[in-house]
Amino acid sequence: MKVHIYEVHAFTQDGQGGNAAGVVIQSEDAMLTEQQMLKVAARMGFSETAFVSESDMADFKVRFFTPSDEVALCGHATIAVFSLLQKLGRLNGRRDFVQETKAGLLRIKADAEEILMAQVAPDFGPILEPEEIFWSLGLSEDFQAAGLPVQIVSTGLRDILVPVSSLKALKEMQPDFEDIRQISEAHGVTGYHCFTLETGTSTGNPGQPSVTAWCRNFAPLFGIDEESATGTSNGALAAYLSAYGAVRGNDMRFVQGMWMNKPSLIKARTVWSSTARQAGGDKLEESGLVPNVPLDPEGAHENDIDTLGSKLQTVWVGGSASIKGETELEI
Repeated sequence: MKVHIYEVHAFTQDGQGGNAAGVVIQSEDAMLTEQQMLKVAARMGFSETAFVSESDMADFKVRFFTPSDEVALCGHATIAVFSLLQKLGRLNGRRDFVQETKAGLLRIKADAEEILMAQVAPDFGPILEPEEIFWSLGLSEDFQAAGLPVQIVSTGLRDILVPVSSLKALKEMQPDFEDIRQISEAHGVTGYHCFTLETGTSTGNPGQPSVTAWCRNFAPLFGIDEESATGTSNGALAAYLSAYGAVRGNDMRFVQGMWMNKPSLIKARTVWSSTARQAGGDKLEESGLVPNVPLDPEGAHENDIDTLGSKLQTVWVGGSASIKGETELEI
């Protein structure tokens, strides 16, 4: 059986960098088994490969596989899927879609420049002791950013968010992947999403506005030592930064993959239920900002992040993608 696979890079900047994903568009009369999907993902070797099929409850059903396991959701592969479908003319000029995933039914918006995906409602998990986490990164806990906790947060996949005090420390950390794998397994998370708010003024491109945070992501539990762009992790980061009052406003821009020579730009927007802001038209419409009031780290509760009576409802994550090639495998 031959399988046709597209290579699509998501969260690119000017068509460069980003994170590569495999995309397989399945026909109803040639559906792959779970073992075949895993075999394709392993042979292609991308951090994630997405398998698209018809859905009884949404516009498309998408399953995501790393080289070693299936995962419930993948942000960059979702951006890759809908960018590819758009370029192949499979979206028929529509802009609003729902995709079925193992993380639930999620909304998608597609336009000519970028794809936007709604995340699962934020879930704020336990705050962790920093010493073990920083030790596994080759750092002491003195490098933890002031006022921000090490915490498990999810907008689709659980990650440990690790606030680092400086860009230098983020760049020079020396992760012990076996330690990170064991800690991730013990806490039931995908991996670590490390970030610093010490960003400088831009992504390095004079045409780019200032960024919110620089990030690195480690997921050795799923066979990914480091990943150059992660949509779900940055969705969780946007929710976390907004809830703790670490940023002003609702729009954020995250840079990732810079030290992998795969510079990636991930955009995020938090949406609060008491505002008039909603997804609509060609872009997400703006109608004012919700003031951020820092939470007490000890008072963070799952699915109950309230700020001045406004609930953090969801996070949209988006970016651009480029098709880089296609191939066929015999399985």
